[in-house]
Amino acid sequence: QVQLVESGGGLVQAGGSLRLSCAASGSIFSPNTMSWFRQRPGRQRELVAEVRSGGYTRYKDFVRGRFTISRDVANNTMVLQMNSLDPDDTAIYYCHLRDIRTWDYWGQGTQVTVSS
Repeated sequence: QVQLVESGGGLVQAGGSLRLSCAASGSIFSPNTMSWFRQRPGRQRELVAEVRSGGYTRYKDFVRGRFTISRDVANNTMVLQMNSLDPDDTAIYYCHLRDIRTWDYWGQGTQVTVSS
């Protein structure tokens, strides 16, 4: 079993920055992909960015240039650096891991609120 624990959410003013972290533990099969998803109020959960264990990264258009995803494979941690935050970024942000067996794991989520 794999456990994912997010931290770093909070309240920030528009234009500000936040740094989200995710720590993974347990029986983690590699290679794997770690991702950040978010769920905005009244919307479906959506992918924000992902990073593979080999280092490949992918961003959705709405965060490209503002957010940076990174991971430390040896320590099973992942970070999302969020800059130039907009009130539309207000959401619960979830850490996700999909391993080589295509098993999915989710964190409990961390709230990010951006005030105008």
